[in-house]
Amino acid sequence: MSEIEINSAFNALRASLTSYAPISYNTWSEFKAICKLRSINKQQTLYHLDKVPTSYAYLYQGLIRGFTFDEKGNEYNKVFFDEGMFPGSMTALLTSTPSMLACEALEDSLIIEIDFKAYRKLLVENHELKLFQIYYLEKNWVLAKEAREIEIVQRDATARYLQFVEQYSNLVHRLPQYHIASHLGITPTQLSRIRKNI
Repeated sequence: MSEIEINSAFNALRASLTSYAPISYNTWSEFKAICKLRSINKQQTLYHLDKVPTSYAYLYQGLIRGFTFDEKGNEYNKVFFDEGMFPGSMTALLTSTPSMLACEALEDSLIIEIDFKAYRKLLVENHELKLFQIYYLEKNWVLAKEAREIEIVQRDATARYLQFVEQYSNLVHRLPQYHIASHLGITPTQLSRIRKNI
């Protein structure tokens, strides 16, 4: 990987951080020191189900799904991570418990892996990173989780699909239909019918 590509990836990470809260040069230098750039092949698992993770990631290029299994053993795609997002299981990291969410690359991907223990140490010491953490969790965990839970309970499958298309228009053509169906909690056959009727 060229120096230009590496710099571009880290510049993208810094821009993502500062989109939530201002990050000074010193804070960025400390943060960058606990990161490493990695490539992930399509269908490679980044974080495994039932294992305690030690890191989370920043997705520079590619597409990753976060999935789990229901009580019947069916796969359920809980979330899709595309460029600029942070794949990982924050619950497992915060509690040091086996992850209930697996993360798998749906495309060849480039990630920046962030050492969680080192990140937590920085977080305790650094006010700027605390603000980033607060604003990130508010937007991506509290607000998004509530909207998702209401959507699942109150909307029928067609409405959920239309909402998905509107919200994730950049992902619709990158995702196999069976992955979208799994995310919506329906079968691929049901999704096919919905698409034909629209």
